[in-house]
Amino acid sequence: MTQNQHVIGYLPDERPPIWKLLLYAIQQVVVMFPATVAVAIITGFHISTTIFASGLATICFLLVTGRKIPLYYGSSFSYVAAIGSLMASEAIAGYSLNDKIAVAQFGIIMSGLVSIAAGLVVKRFGKESIEKVLPASVTGPIAIVIALTLAGTAMNDAATYSTGIAVDASKESLAMNMAWIISLVTLLSTILFSVYLKGFWGQLPLLLGPICGCIVTYIIYQITGINLFKVLPETAGQGAFSLPIFTLPKPSWIAVAAIMPIAIATIPESTAHVYQLDIYVNDLAKKKGSNKRYDIAERLGHNLIGDGIGDMVSGFIGGPAGTNYGENISAMAITKVFSVPVLFAAAIIAMIISCFTPLINAIYSIPSAVIGGLEIYLFGAIAVQGIAIMIEKKVDMFSSRNIAIIATILIIGVGGQFGFAGNGNIPLFGMEVPCVAGAAIFGIIMNLLMSIGKKKTAA
Repeated sequence: MTQNQHVIGYLPDERPPIWKLLLYAIQQVVVMFPATVAVAIITGFHISTTIFASGLATICFLLVTGRKIPLYYGSSFSYVAAIGSLMASEAIAGYSLNDKIAVAQFGIIMSGLVSIAAGLVVKRFGKESIEKVLPASVTGPIAIVIALTLAGTAMNDAATYSTGIAVDASKESLAMNMAWIISLVTLLSTILFSVYLKGFWGQLPLLLGPICGCIVTYIIYQITGINLFKVLPETAGQGAFSLPIFTLPKPSWIAVAAIMPIAIATIPESTAHVYQLDIYVNDLAKKKGSNKRYDIAERLGHNLIGDGIGDMVSGFIGGPAGTNYGENISAMAITKVFSVPVLFAAAIIAMIISCFTPLINAIYSIPSAVIGGLEIYLFGAIAVQGIAIMIEKKVDMFSSRNIAIIATILIIGVGGQFGFAGNGNIPLFGMEVPCVAGAAIFGIIMNLLMSIGKKKTAA
């Protein structure tokens, strides 16, 4: 239809002009960078290696999935507790940092087999096999839980003024107020850009918003002397150019036992992401007047296999375990740029950045308050996508069965994140169960139990 020709956006098999492609790719890198680097810092992995592994794993994922699924692979917080505990365990207390990473690498590589096995099951028995286990009434609230468990991170970052540079005690209150100003400027400018800018510039709000935040940060520094730009705690090496530190995995069954089971938690998360993409991509195709149907949800098996390959590739060179990133999906949903070539370019840019210490420092220096303002929008968009899944799949919100499943997933997930020690783990029979995994597993079990003897009906 002629009116649909004015819709701006790029579908997975469309490639923007090179100068636009590079800007879109940089935007994707900015979106993935904070969480990916944060995982490296928390777990003790090398930052440059983690960034390089993220890019390389993304390229492998895109190739394995036949360039049909526009997703970016990044380090996952689901594995942080398991990897951190292993790195700090007495069993490897006498090891050097690289040897500790090498031990963890083996567990990360083996965890990739879990996703690959799940993908093969889906390919063998069809998408319907996993939809019985993970219907929209489960994947929708899981997506919402993923977003809400990150809400505290977004708000804390928005108020953060700790930068690695000492702040005068007398100016701490002023510094926090300045951080709020920066985060609000970033949030509001990003929203205004995404809503009111049209055409090409309307597809760069997640780049333009942070730029506004950084400009305000610089102005505040000049006026008050409070510097809220961050300083990297460590660099990959000396000099401007330094190759990432690559380590080879060391076989360890302790690492397998600690890390491999966590992969189960990423399967519902990854599945939810694929359903989100399917909805948004096909909505864009419809609005552009395209008759093509993008069967992204039908490629769920390929996605899980690609996720597993990504873990194995990242683990083999010394990067943490990961998954496809909800932040990048939100970026695509907001900007309407689902182009696979853009993600290829983003992956290559990330790998280049990892080899240049000044580039790592430059992106890392983006103030936490700027990142926090951006995260409020991005993480909220992930929750909205969870709601969109349930709307698209016509989940009956008046069904007592669906209400029970959705309600318990939400409370277990969110309550597990903010209750107990506040570390995102639920203490259960001597184990520490990640809240997203616990909520997903409980929801899956509830759904299966209440499906016994039930005739197949619409969700």
